[in-house]
Amino acid sequence: MKNVYLDSAATTQMRDEVIDRMITVMQEVYGNPSSTHSFGRSAKSLIEQARKTVACYLKVKASEIVFTSGGTEADNLALNSAIRDLGVRRIITSKIEHHAVLYTVEQLQDCFDVEVVYLELDSLGNIKTAHLEELLKISDKKTLVSLMHVNNEIGNKLDIKKVGSLCKEHGALFHSDCVQSVGHYDLDFSEIPVDFTAVSAHKFHGPKGVGFAFIRKNSGLKPLIFGGEQERGHRAGTEGVHNIVGLEEALKLSLDNLEEEKTHITGLKTHFIEKIKTEIPEVKFNGNCADLDKSTYTLINVCLPVPADKALMLLFQLDLKGIACSKGSACQSGSDKGSHVLNAFLDEEDLKKPSVRFSFSRYNTKDEIDYVINTLKEFISS
Repeated sequence: MKNVYLDSAATTQMRDEVIDRMITVMQEVYGNPSSTHSFGRSAKSLIEQARKTVACYLKVKASEIVFTSGGTEADNLALNSAIRDLGVRRIITSKIEHHAVLYTVEQLQDCFDVEVVYLELDSLGNIKTAHLEELLKISDKKTLVSLMHVNNEIGNKLDIKKVGSLCKEHGALFHSDCVQSVGHYDLDFSEIPVDFTAVSAHKFHGPKGVGFAFIRKNSGLKPLIFGGEQERGHRAGTEGVHNIVGLEEALKLSLDNLEEEKTHITGLKTHFIEKIKTEIPEVKFNGNCADLDKSTYTLINVCLPVPADKALMLLFQLDLKGIACSKGSACQSGSDKGSHVLNAFLDEEDLKKPSVRFSFSRYNTKDEIDYVINTLKEFISS
């Protein structure tokens, strides 16, 4: 039996270089970054260097980067403060956002009586830009638009620059969850008119438990967590220096090697599409995931020709064969509600069939793809 990890959209394997650097920091730079003695100053300098590195890659100011515990906290920071501090009274979003956004929006609607509008989707799960433009025109309420750059389940890519320009034209704030895109794309936020983003290190071969928010200068956003002046007053709490340095190293390596690794991973995805079409002709591809121009190169989401009674055993059987993949996002594990993303646009017939997300990284091979598809074929024909 092989061990094949095809669930990198949930979390990635850490790079050896990242682990080595984190260990060195934990062993040698253990001072509290808020302390004024040399031990503290050494720790603080590593954090500020990491901030500058991140800012340099994203083409923004270092003061616009706030380190967090991950993407969920960064999403919460932007959404909560927009309502509480910036006077936003209406949120425009979609039904296929990550639950870090959807659940937060629902909470804000309940607590602050905020108007929430969900955008119409086409048959492939793309937001209708014309509907967004119409909504931005018809109300004078201060509005925040929250739309993810790359969908974590089906891989659809948002035209983030176009959406940002629409928001700017109509005086709306724009928040985008970029957890699945930062580290996998060369993004220039000096050119993309987005006000707030969320990022997680563990999506690009960094450690879990650390990420950052990009907060456009002079936005007026205020803290979600109080108790200290860390992160220039944006987030209280002693910083995890080793995690922040791990994030820096992971982002640096991902973006410095981007073209080479993107070519490799795109080759894996292309091979997967071609192979599964040949071996399982009845397969369907959810969303835009089979379109290399309209979806991320890092994942595929397939609807398999398996009856409902047999579908319940699919992931279990794959796990027995050493194959790690996902029915939906990892945050959905243990839920029997199915994927809220697929429920938003698939028809009833396809919703009865199992849909599986396979997501790739630099560590995967074409032999692994062949093994997975052969295993799927055996399960379907058994």
